Amino acid sequence: MIFGISFSLSGVTAYSDFSNKYKRFNLIYINQVTKQAIERFYLYEKKILLVDDKATIGKVASIYLGKDYDVMYLENPIKAIDWLNEGNVPDLIISDIRMPLMRGDEFLRYMKTNELFKSIPIVMLSSEESTTERIKLLEEGAEDYILKPFNPLELKIRIKKIID
Repeated sequence: MIFGISFSLSGVTAYSDFSNKYKRFNLIYINQVTKQAIERFYLYEKKILLVDDKATIGKVASIYLGKDYDVMYLENPIKAIDWLNEGNVPDLIISDIRMPLMRGDEFLRYMKTNELFKSIPIVMLSSEESTTERIKLLEEGAEDYILKPFNPLELKIRIKKIID
């Protein structure tokens, strides 16, 4: 018995030899199935908004996290709020605490009191190891608090535990 499969845009077609007569039949319409699978994969890729006034932190984190997540880097909370108000909704926000224009703790309070954004998990970054500040931010709704300089692998693992 001869058996073969060919792929085309209209579907997968199987050919089978039955008594020297080839009969053609469609097994599945692969274009529809493939299209749905690709849309699910790309449209549902987890998105992270990174807010930090230090471009080097933004670049390092974007490069490292960009392998697994769609990362948007913005240099201050004001731009982040504008981006969010344009209809962009990340799965997680990473925010520095010490920034000009608006501090990270003010940004956290804004996000957690806004009905549209309060469910977005926020991870705070800080170069200061202050137990008081850490407790305060966790009480105000931060999901996690990570010290800078941070290990990119540790950041990635903590993010994965929150959003995956």
